Amino acid sequence: MNLEEIQDLRFDDRGLIPVVVQDVGSGAVLMLAFADREAVERTLETGQAHFWSRSRQSLWRKGETSGNTLEVVAVTADCDGDALLVRARPAGPTCHRGTRSCFEPNPAQLELGWLAAVLESRRGADPETSYTARLLAKGIERIAQKVGEEGVETAIAAVSLAARGEDEGGERRKSLVGEGADLLYHLLVLLQASGVDASEVKDELLRRHGLAGSEH
Repeated sequence: MNLEEIQDLRFDDRGLIPVVVQDVGSGAVLMLAFADREAVERTLETGQAHFWSRSRQSLWRKGETSGNTLEVVAVTADCDGDALLVRARPAGPTCHRGTRSCFEPNPAQLELGWLAAVLESRRGADPETSYTARLLAKGIERIAQKVGEEGVETAIAAVSLAARGEDEGGERRKSLVGEGADLLYHLLVLLQASGVDASEVKDELLRRHGLAGSEH
């Protein structure tokens, strides 16, 4: 869809049109929102999803406060021109409750598909501004070394927390969380650099637990 085609859309009597957002990578439906003409124009012009907030009565860009933006890949109108499908790459959980999708009931489950999508988008980025691009440029051996280093640091942080318990301010727990995040990040970069999709690892885990072919 382009800017000229906005004139063919059928906005309702409030000047709004419903927008379904779909993860371009997984195909998951992420959210339903509404857009006015300006929001559609901003979305097409900037490549970032914009909507109209019915509660605040104002235009808003998804992720403007949370950082969980939606990088728009394509905008398509339905056959009647009275609804839009936005296919996007999410930069984090889409729902304000912390779930990947507004249609998921359980928040805070560890989901890394969004991170894998972000890393893939960094593949062709400028190494001067992107750590991921710099890391990929250094090759498999350096990335593998980082995974090993982060694995050791995560293990040390876990042992420290187990042996010494919580300290004032929870610094040992924070250390383990941080090292764990570093390990997962570098592991995903290693998989990407090796041409292995994170979904392949997910499928293997499902197979091991007898859940192959399940969505749960």
